[in-house]
Amino acid sequence: MAVKKSVPVIDMQDFSTLPQKIVSACEDWGCFRLINHGVPFSLMSDMKDVVRSLHDLPMEIKMRNYNHQEPSKGYTPPNMASAFFESLSLYDDGSAVAVENFCTQLDVSPQQREIIVKYTSAVQGLAELLGSKLMEGLGLNGEKFKEGICQFKMNKYNYGPETVGLQGAVMHSDAGFFTILQDDEDVDGLEAVDKTTGELISVDHVPGTLVFNVGDAGKVWSNGRFHNVKHQVQCYEASVRITIALFVLPAEDETVQVLPGLADSDHPALYVPFNFNHYRRLRISTNSPTGEALEFFRSRPELLN
Repeated sequence: MAVKKSVPVIDMQDFSTLPQKIVSACEDWGCFRLINHGVPFSLMSDMKDVVRSLHDLPMEIKMRNYNHQEPSKGYTPPNMASAFFESLSLYDDGSAVAVENFCTQLDVSPQQREIIVKYTSAVQGLAELLGSKLMEGLGLNGEKFKEGICQFKMNKYNYGPETVGLQGAVMHSDAGFFTILQDDEDVDGLEAVDKTTGELISVDHVPGTLVFNVGDAGKVWSNGRFHNVKHQVQCYEASVRITIALFVLPAEDETVQVLPGLADSDHPALYVPFNFNHYRRLRISTNSPTGEALEFFRSRPELLN
């Protein structure tokens, strides 16, 4: 059972110490909660209503969002990841074409489209700000954060009495740079592993806040300084749970590598560069959901001597 213990809470309005606090939380926890983040609570509430209504659509309409070539980029129907989990996907939300295609697939109303555009723009803007503060906190003030691709996943956990005590999402780390999550303000379930003790921590909701998770690419990018937090979702009660996640990913053809400013003779790069798509496939083929596949890309200087 997960213990009651709070992850760090970071106030985005605390300008003087914000970069240092974000970096410290990424190093010590790989997970923290954001307050005063600039995304209006009313917009968050409106977006949740949109997501709920989209998930109420008939299955044949939701399946228009399915990507037959690359399933991770589209709709995840029930029984694919689990019997009671499904997720709609907006891949590359920074592209007006991608947003339009998503809205057309699901026959969204003009009002829903307006909310989707406002919400994705607001959260992506927050991601860019967080990326720049991470660079600043790492002492790389002159470099610009390169975010690659952003993917929105709109998740629904169809919990019932028979699912209480079961996992809604298995233990995993996220593959990308980082994730910004709007969790359900009524139904808890997110659990993270404490880096120091190995305990499961219940990351209970706080209305109007967002959760930040470091992913595998973020660990490599920071030369091992950031912790790619392991987390899972547990069913605590027989209620539908809705969450919305922004995954900040490397571009498809981008090489994931240690930031040049974080590697030198005293701090050699811990990882060799690799292709992100290849890494994601490797995670699946080696059954490595919690980032174990990163070991395939560990630098081994002794082999060069």
